[in-house]
Amino acid sequence: MHLLGQPMTTTDSSRFWSFSLAVYADPAVQKECLELQDRFGIDVNLLLFCAFIGAVHGALLSEEDARQAMNVVAWWQENVVTPLRAMRRALRELEPPVAAIGPLVQGVRVNIEAIELEAERIEQMMLETWCLARLDAWRRTEVDAAVTANVRTLLAVSGGCAQQIALPQHVIAAAHTA
Repeated sequence: MHLLGQPMTTTDSSRFWSFSLAVYADPAVQKECLELQDRFGIDVNLLLFCAFIGAVHGALLSEEDARQAMNVVAWWQENVVTPLRAMRRALRELEPPVAAIGPLVQGVRVNIEAIELEAERIEQMMLETWCLARLDAWRRTEVDAAVTANVRTLLAVSGGCAQQIALPQHVIAAAHTA
């Protein structure tokens, strides 16, 4: 996940996107999210979504809700976002065989990074659209409890790795203030 930088589009009417940019602006959150992504395969957009639903709406996601949200974006994440991320990372580590092409490779990496950011934004739009049709049916609780519960639920349904992962405290704290 790489949310820093400006999106290619100029309109921003998404509460979820605005929330994510605010939460992800904290370097400690970035580090925590990338560690969860790289070590445990946690989709950062889903993590931020769970925090958003709790922080903004006080809504509680069941395990079935979390699985459905994962299914909504699974194809997009696997076939668009993940390959773009892999290309960007590969280009970051590439040692060009000829120094003169280094700036060209860097330009391609920057362009891929911008496209990856837009792909992340599209994934968030998919989640937000899916959420709006269900939001009224979800149980509500106090905001702080909802954020923590939703993050815990996502970890529980993410490949059974919940016992290995400490709750992302920086994400949870930033969600309360976003």
